[in-house]
Amino acid sequence: MSFLAWSLLVALSVLWGGSFFFVGVAVAEIPPLTLVALRVSLAAMMLWAALPMLGVAPPRGGRAWRAIAVMGLVNNVIPFTLIVWAQRTLPSGLAAILNATTPLWTVLVAHALTTEEKATPGKLAGVLFGVAGVAAMMGVDVLGGAPAAGLATVAMLAATLSYAVAGVFGRRFRAIGVQPMQAALGQVTASALMMLPLALAVDRPWALPAPSGATVAAVLGLAGLSTALAYVLYFRILALAGAVNLLLVTFLIPVSAILLGTLVLGEALAPCHLLGMALIGLGLAAIDGRPLAYASRILRW
Repeated sequence: MSFLAWSLLVALSVLWGGSFFFVGVAVAEIPPLTLVALRVSLAAMMLWAALPMLGVAPPRGGRAWRAIAVMGLVNNVIPFTLIVWAQRTLPSGLAAILNATTPLWTVLVAHALTTEEKATPGKLAGVLFGVAGVAAMMGVDVLGGAPAAGLATVAMLAATLSYAVAGVFGRRFRAIGVQPMQAALGQVTASALMMLPLALAVDRPWALPAPSGATVAAVLGLAGLSTALAYVLYFRILALAGAVNLLLVTFLIPVSAILLGTLVLGEALAPCHLLGMALIGLGLAAIDGRPLAYASRILRW
């Protein structure tokens, strides 16, 4: 990849890693449904305002919007809500590590639902490494008598499964003529239309205490930086470097999330969490293939 592509990739990892930090700050004062509603609604408004600069036309046609609505549900509404709920219990760094299991689920979902992307032995080995990593982290919480952490871990895994389903489902957009940036704009818009009535009915946000300045800043960062701007960078990298290179961001997101959580929020990860991260990293390397191929070439040399 070019220097520009690498720079954008690192920037994207910071923005997406920062989303766990922003949620960690805001969830102390804002209920999960309201926080997700604010995230997607503000991001939608920002992307609609930026349309002239992005040079993108809004999606058109009932077929396109129906597919976009499904994508908004499985790629935003369900996983965002589960992640925010889980972060009421889990440190932001640990949530980011668990979020990195998305490609592991994608291997299994693509194998089950597609004919052209069947799992290879290397990918299955990667899934097993990832399962071992999750077990290492989750087992300590369960055996140590922390059922809340165990349930939060399950919620994180359900969120990553939803992301994996979204990744496979989203491949149909090219066939129906929806550009990637149109899909991003459409899904946050559809997500906002789903989340706003739900948050109003359940959380009654008008009755909540006024949020602090730090929480307001975290919500704006979550919507503006980790959602709206992140989508723009995501599709820019996709055009510059391709989908395979874009997957490298999965390795980088936990690093920025852990650093922010440790340095700013004072969070600490247990040794079992670091072991789990290492095993998940090995799993991602096996699925990606390039790190192992590179190591093999060095050994042969």
